[in-house]
Amino acid sequence: MTSSSRLAHGRPVPDLVTELPGPRARAHVEYDHDWTSPSLPRAYPLVPVRGEGLTIEDIDGNLLLDFAAGIAVNSTGHSHPLVVEAIERQARELQHYSASDFYLPIYPQVCQAIAEITPIAGGDRPRVYLGNSGTEVVEAALKLARHATGRPYIVGFLGGFHGRTYGSVSLTASKAKYHAGFGPLLPGVFHAPFGRVEDLRWFDEVLFRHLVPANEVAAIVVEPIQGEGGYVVPEPGFLPGLRDLCDRHGILLVADEVQSGAGRTGTMWACEQWHVRPDILLTAKGIGSGLPIGAMVARRDLLEQWGPGAHGSTYGGNPIACAATLVTIDLLRDGLVANARTRGAQAMPVLRQLATRHPGIVIDVRGRGLMIGVEFDTPERAEAVQWAAFRRGLLVLECGRSAVRISPPLVVTEEELATGLRLFGQAVDEAAGAKDESRLEGEAAQAGAFGEVEAAI
Repeated sequence: MTSSSRLAHGRPVPDLVTELPGPRARAHVEYDHDWTSPSLPRAYPLVPVRGEGLTIEDIDGNLLLDFAAGIAVNSTGHSHPLVVEAIERQARELQHYSASDFYLPIYPQVCQAIAEITPIAGGDRPRVYLGNSGTEVVEAALKLARHATGRPYIVGFLGGFHGRTYGSVSLTASKAKYHAGFGPLLPGVFHAPFGRVEDLRWFDEVLFRHLVPANEVAAIVVEPIQGEGGYVVPEPGFLPGLRDLCDRHGILLVADEVQSGAGRTGTMWACEQWHVRPDILLTAKGIGSGLPIGAMVARRDLLEQWGPGAHGSTYGGNPIACAATLVTIDLLRDGLVANARTRGAQAMPVLRQLATRHPGIVIDVRGRGLMIGVEFDTPERAEAVQWAAFRRGLLVLECGRSAVRISPPLVVTEEELATGLRLFGQAVDEAAGAKDESRLEGEAAQAGAFGEVEAAI
């Protein structure tokens, strides 16, 4: 596929001019390891230096096709000209002044813009709090839920991922390693089974009967489609049933749409696909086109229960991030949400052919819009597919135990998607045809790929 982007200058994308990783990339990885925290997991030795649209140029001059979007963050692609223009304009006017202590003009504009696209339970207009990331607004929601209800307990879900700070990681239950060495975690957090309608019986038969009364549960926090847990889509009645359960017991329903929101599933918010309105909705990642911003959108009566000083942030709602967010929302409304739906419909039948071609190896293909997970028979196979795709110049990311996610920027074209799906199919063919997928896994490990990618911060 020949790219028309200024970055590619007529070169095809992907276009590899060195092996991957190239010599400069290998040198940079060594330099990085000498100075940075070893807690950073790193998926594989990609060293990006420039980006435009779906094109990434690495430090060796290789052009790669991005089907990862910076972990589902770059919704409008890399360096969208309208986003760049808004950032530059705002940076010339005002780079920072704390919205916690003063009245930034752009801060309520972003709050209004997000509120107007967000379906929240109740008839009143919602109000909005801005933070810097997904984990920050998860923390804000935990505080608000306990404060507004006067109840102590919170319920998350097995397989859920909500971030790394203490409240968020206590709510997370996608991998035990996220808790290892950090206990005791936040008390009063329980984890329910996710996804099946019959799983909702756990609340009445286990939680409310044996552990805590329903009238002491402040909130249930759910990803409408689980992200880092494997791009897991619930059964059709699960989220509506959860909404009904919350209504019966006066429990707040919190939708963590950090990864599934901002148009990725083909609707602005994934919960809209089941016609569910939460009491609180959380967004980050794609809502800011790569700039650090998160938002907690809540029922007006909830947010108005806490007063000045109850919560705040020095940098939350930074003017530059706000400028990028306003443009991002316009772009989402003006066609990118619809494009996610169209391109998702293009991708699913092609990916499902892989299951037919490789029965017993490709176990499942699932998702909505451009939030698609391909499940493999083993974690090693998923690692091998990810590595084989990288060697072809296609960027994808693992998730869950043995899945690979397809999550390109929402600006992806029909031709770009077809190219990426062709390369992904070749990667699956290679990993499926290998007598021992550990060979590819060994190559990846030798080159500095470690897998275990996390979905949110």
